[in-house]
Amino acid sequence: MGTVLVRFGELFLKSEGVKRIFMETLRRNLEKALTASGLVHEVEMHRDRILIHGPDPDGIARVAALTFGVVDVAVCTRTGTGIAEMGEAALERARSRLRAGMTFAVRARREGVEGYTSQQIGAEVGSTIYEAIPGLSVDLTHPDYEIFVEARPYGGLIYDERIPAPRGLPFGTQERVLSLLSAGIDSPVAGWLTMRRGCTLTNLSLDGGRWQGEQVRDAVLRHHAALSTWCMGHPLDLIVADMEPFFDAMTAAAEPRYRCLLCKRFMFRTADAVARRKGAFAIVTGDNLGQVASQTLVNMGVIEAAATMPVLRPLITYEKTEVIEIARRIGTFDEDAGDLACLAVPKRPATRAGLAAIKKNEEKIDLDGLVAGALASLRSVRAINGRIVREK
Repeated sequence: MGTVLVRFGELFLKSEGVKRIFMETLRRNLEKALTASGLVHEVEMHRDRILIHGPDPDGIARVAALTFGVVDVAVCTRTGTGIAEMGEAALERARSRLRAGMTFAVRARREGVEGYTSQQIGAEVGSTIYEAIPGLSVDLTHPDYEIFVEARPYGGLIYDERIPAPRGLPFGTQERVLSLLSAGIDSPVAGWLTMRRGCTLTNLSLDGGRWQGEQVRDAVLRHHAALSTWCMGHPLDLIVADMEPFFDAMTAAAEPRYRCLLCKRFMFRTADAVARRKGAFAIVTGDNLGQVASQTLVNMGVIEAAATMPVLRPLITYEKTEVIEIARRIGTFDEDAGDLACLAVPKRPATRAGLAAIKKNEEKIDLDGLVAGALASLRSVRAINGRIVREK
């Protein structure tokens, strides 16, 4: 049996009552994810740390590192709280990593244990390693190798590698949101960032039919499946609505320069209705300030006026390179996405549209009827643990 140390961060800022609720949610999420991954485990909760025991600590660490609310995880050795015992465990780990000519540092921490200080732990454990492995030197600023030693009431914890985790709040500690999911780079990242703040997610895709590229549907499904790997053990639903009739009506009657705004307002009207059906409290989009014509401040105001509930824009100030970096990390970046074009995009889209002009164009089409038609077309796709498991 091995032990994995799970560290969490922001939960410390909550009141004791809220922290207990969040910690219990985090525990359930960890257990769901580990069970979904087929990993035998036993979770041990403490006020400041979580320990998970099992026969496959490396596998446990990989799964725990995908769990929202976790700062980092480490496969560790658990000992008693005697300095000598912790020193021997640290030496056993260091032997396989250190050799003559390298520098090292011991990062020691003591919490709730009496009889010595953190500095004494560091000094004595460091001496144990230094005397046993010839040719080493200590460098506390930029060492080649670091080993961490924690002395806590429930034992000594020794580890030398921290696996970064997504941080944030435990999934499910905030209300449900409806995220507009497309085949592009931004929208799945926006959904992921909202999940990282604890929101339960339902995705919505507006299917453009013949007005969209051939690979759009497949890309949306890939993004949806990838996002489900970040809430292992929890089903993630995608609602799909047909938008082709709207494109037909809009391109036949509306001024071309307003198409993107009319399209987004239609999406928001449909999303607003779907969100209320699904018990969501906000709509999430991948909007990024100034990135395209529909994302100027003026145009975003015109578009948002079509919704009656809050609109969240997690990416509003992000650089595109930052979004791509996150997309790569979370598994939603497509190196060769294929044909994702929208055939209704005008050559010269309006960047500062007036609401009156937009509404005048909307009067040219049966907007209420088109929204009702989109809502009548709804179908759902369920993903869990990175796989599409149901389409209906």
